[in-house]
Amino acid sequence: MLTPFERMIASRYLWPGKGEGFIALVAGISVGVVMLSVAMLVLVMSVMGGFRAEMLDKFSGLNGHAIIQAYGGQLDGWENVLDQVRETEGVTSASPLIEQPLLVSFNGRVNAIFVRGNTAEDIADLSDKVLFGDIGAITPGAGKVAIGSRLAANMGARVGDTITVINPQGRTTPFGTTIRQVPYEVGAIFEIGLYDFDETFVIMPMSDAQTLLLLGDTVGLIEVTVTDPDNVGAILADIEAALVGRAQIADWKQINSALFEALEVERVAMFFVLSFMVLVASFNILSSLVMLVRAKTRDIAIMRTMGATRRSLLKIFVTTGTTIGSLGTLAGLVLGFALLYFRNGIVNGIAAATGVEIWDPQVRFLTSLPVRVDPWEIIGITALAIALSFLATLYPALKASNTDPVQVLRYE
Repeated sequence: MLTPFERMIASRYLWPGKGEGFIALVAGISVGVVMLSVAMLVLVMSVMGGFRAEMLDKFSGLNGHAIIQAYGGQLDGWENVLDQVRETEGVTSASPLIEQPLLVSFNGRVNAIFVRGNTAEDIADLSDKVLFGDIGAITPGAGKVAIGSRLAANMGARVGDTITVINPQGRTTPFGTTIRQVPYEVGAIFEIGLYDFDETFVIMPMSDAQTLLLLGDTVGLIEVTVTDPDNVGAILADIEAALVGRAQIADWKQINSALFEALEVERVAMFFVLSFMVLVASFNILSSLVMLVRAKTRDIAIMRTMGATRRSLLKIFVTTGTTIGSLGTLAGLVLGFALLYFRNGIVNGIAAATGVEIWDPQVRFLTSLPVRVDPWEIIGITALAIALSFLATLYPALKASNTDPVQVLRYE
């Protein structure tokens, strides 16, 4: 704790007097650099954390946290497997699924798509993603499907239009294999927020998908959602052992391994690089305190002769430098959260000013810039900035405390 005397001297040194404008300038620059470095760390780490969380949420929203995929595309006895999965501890939900790459035609345009057969419950879960139409109209035998917003834009299709789904594996006849071309009415247009999904997915009831793909009563996949996505492998270990030779389990890490590994590496690298900004700011604090000590050498000597201890001088200069770092950290947190709040407006403003699309959904997978603020990361960033600021004060504080008043005042 500081004594009233130490507190008074430290507060005076925080605001250098006349003739010490250069010291004040360096101290101000130190605060500014700490502020910018902390703000950039908060912004970058929150955006990258949000990107990872948003990607995981959207991927799991359609595919769950893991997929049980049958060898050969058909999982015999899938009802028993589904029951076993649902009874597994740690599994929150499991649903049968059909997914097959096909083609779709509309007004002379042909696009590659993924036909996805879902249960009625899974289709109903898309209600909050629907932009146009009625997801409730997508029922077995109704001849209606839901398509992604990007796919609808590419084909020029709207709700009520009829599209033709083309299955090259048709029925065999005496004249050869006939390609199946089945018309469906667009009952709803949805937007998941993942560019690839919105551009390629056509969702229909499972029974309609089984009829289109000539699968009978079988399914090809079972999607699984668990309580702990990071521990999905251990949760499904027993199921995987029981399905050896029949099916394989791919969790979200494996399905999107390249993407999530790249995100993690980039996240660590960005934290490491931006941490050097905080280190540079701490050197600025060190230099400003060194100059302050040199400018106040006579005052320090006088205080020593009046009874100020080395410990008091050490505490005064450590407090001064740490306060500069703390002010910069606090300002950086405020600036960082402000940038996060106005992030989309800033991105749109830069894009409008430069004419360059900064956030391209085709590259970033997501249609908007996501954010996820992790309290522990914020605490870590704050602790890092204040700790480096504190370490930067030690040398000038020791220098000040070791000042010999006899040598300084000899010629005064």
